[in-house]
Amino acid sequence: MATHNPVDTADPVAWIAGVGASAGLGAALARRFARGGLTAAVTARNAEHVQAVVREIEQAGGRAVALPGDVAVAAEMERLAQTVRGLGSLRVAIYNAAQAVWGSLLQITPAQFEEAWRSSTYGGFLFARAAVPALLAGGGGSLLFTGATASIRGRGPFVAFAAAKAGLRSLAQSTAREFGPRGVHVAHVIIDGGIDGERLRTNAPSRVADAGEDGLLHPDAIAETYWQLHQQQRSAWTHELDLRPFKEAF
Repeated sequence: MATHNPVDTADPVAWIAGVGASAGLGAALARRFARGGLTAAVTARNAEHVQAVVREIEQAGGRAVALPGDVAVAAEMERLAQTVRGLGSLRVAIYNAAQAVWGSLLQITPAQFEEAWRSSTYGGFLFARAAVPALLAGGGGSLLFTGATASIRGRGPFVAFAAAKAGLRSLAQSTAREFGPRGVHVAHVIIDGGIDGERLRTNAPSRVADAGEDGLLHPDAIAETYWQLHQQQRSAWTHELDLRPFKEAF
């Protein structure tokens, strides 16, 4: 669905995959990069969510395009990538999609394990494969991945999520080593703590209450870090960093 505001094909574009409700990280990322002067191409399976985020950005004076689709389906990713290429010069690509599947080894089903892998590792592969040629064509840019505590540490209830996120982390490392020298800044951001968004407030209100003031990561604060990563000068690029609330145990 095209944005209501005109888009010039010379405009810089930020493509954000994995955008949920307005009070979530994906939406915060779209708002931050739109505020920085880029056209935000907003992708998620839920068309209503992406359209709502686009309207919000446009009402604030920014440029955005709603691109609903499933990033874990190769044909869908190719369709989305073709649309993104028509919007302007891709400068930033952010993979924020994941399927939080909980359950221990003997509880989780093979289908659930595969779903977690597809949404994080396989979807991240398809996204990187679609985004990198467009970034190279524009002379470089930023490819950013959202990780989690599970990216570097697995335990029972997170057997599927940890495997999927660890795979995404390895994908980010391999991509950085191959395409960093060609001008693509690949970074992996480990979110070590709960995000103060709609999902947590709906599903675990007691955890939100127990966290107290600034005990959860604010989506806008996380998004600001992604923006800073994109702004880094290439002689001092960060590949991996972790973010957590000031009182989070680690």
